[in-house]
Amino acid sequence: MASISPPVCDFGWKAPAFNLPNVDGKLVNLETSMGPNGLLVMFICNHCPYVKAILPRLIADVKELQTLGVNTVAIMSNDPSDYPEDSPENMRKIATEMAFPFPYLLDETQQIAKLYDAVCTPDFFGFNKDFALQYRGRFDESRKETAPESTRELFKAMKLVAETGHGPQEQIASIGCSIKWKE
Repeated sequence: MASISPPVCDFGWKAPAFNLPNVDGKLVNLETSMGPNGLLVMFICNHCPYVKAILPRLIADVKELQTLGVNTVAIMSNDPSDYPEDSPENMRKIATEMAFPFPYLLDETQQIAKLYDAVCTPDFFGFNKDFALQYRGRFDESRKETAPESTRELFKAMKLVAETGHGPQEQIASIGCSIKWKE
């Protein structure tokens, strides 16, 4: 499991459309996911230690972002054949156990991950209300363990997007496990 980092933010890049099944079986698309002040699209999975390290704090931040008019969707694009923890059944299980306040979508064909150029879990894409990318950075300075006294980088960036429509100029790339591509 190699650590990998995505590229930095390409400000203004438009969010590619998606229409993916949620863990409850209902289809969720880009347009209806947008909040009044923005949308956070995040690529996560169940097995990744980087995701596991931030998940409770991520859920809390997402709930707070909702009060600022920023909606969130999570997309799981890994091939679960080698990582059964990422199966649709286990996606449903974790979403229920952790009471995800966002849709947890399955990108079975991996086409959406490719359209977004997602490279790792977690990989965050913060869009303003005009679907223009304003943040592609890390959650905070945590790695596989929670960093003590960590700054809420993702939250602060998306709060700024909600308030101004623009993300911070200085961003530090996320780090995580590579997307598990199908052969």
